[in-house]
Amino acid sequence: MWYFDSQIIKTPRAITISDITHPQAIFRDSAMLTSLGIKPYSEITSDSRYYTRGAYSVDTSGDEVVGTYAGVAIAVATLKANMLDVINEQVKRRLVAIDWYWARADKGGTAVPSAISTYATTIYSEQATKESEVAALDTLAKIIEYEGRAYTEVRKDLKADGTYHASDTTSYARSINMLEHWTANPTDEVDAGQVSLTAD
Repeated sequence: MWYFDSQIIKTPRAITISDITHPQAIFRDSAMLTSLGIKPYSEITSDSRYYTRGAYSVDTSGDEVVGTYAGVAIAVATLKANMLDVINEQVKRRLVAIDWYWARADKGGTAVPSAISTYATTIYSEQATKESEVAALDTLAKIIEYEGRAYTEVRKDLKADGTYHASDTTSYARSINMLEHWTANPTDEVDAGQVSLTAD
């Protein structure tokens, strides 16, 4: 985007300056744009997950024009209600994937495996823990941290044949949304390459 004469130009177009009409191709010529006083334009906005757009200001003093929308924080109570909805959806998605075990058992089929029953119980336990954690978040900063917690993951290095080195590992910095991070997994979802995942 570009900025000229208090206007934001979002896409290249023919433009008339001092009674001279310039074709849209000039937007590929940075030297021509500079000579005409057309500057690159960018916008700064706050994270829309936590802020709505507030007052707009523009800084034309540099080589690039920067428009800034002040962030207006969304109410903590509103964000927490949304977080609880996410937790409920996470639980629903996980349980839907295993509901068939109970449906099969109810029809006289194979009993629900103990590992699956334990998994379901653990999911409900994790749900209660997460709901308590969200209830304790009383500032926007705490909510942002909870949805982007710093972790270090250690993974086994993958060999050319698709298997993992037993001892060669690499560490990675990760940012994890705790609403979507569940420690319990069905037995067939274990990540063989992960050694550890530790909160920083």
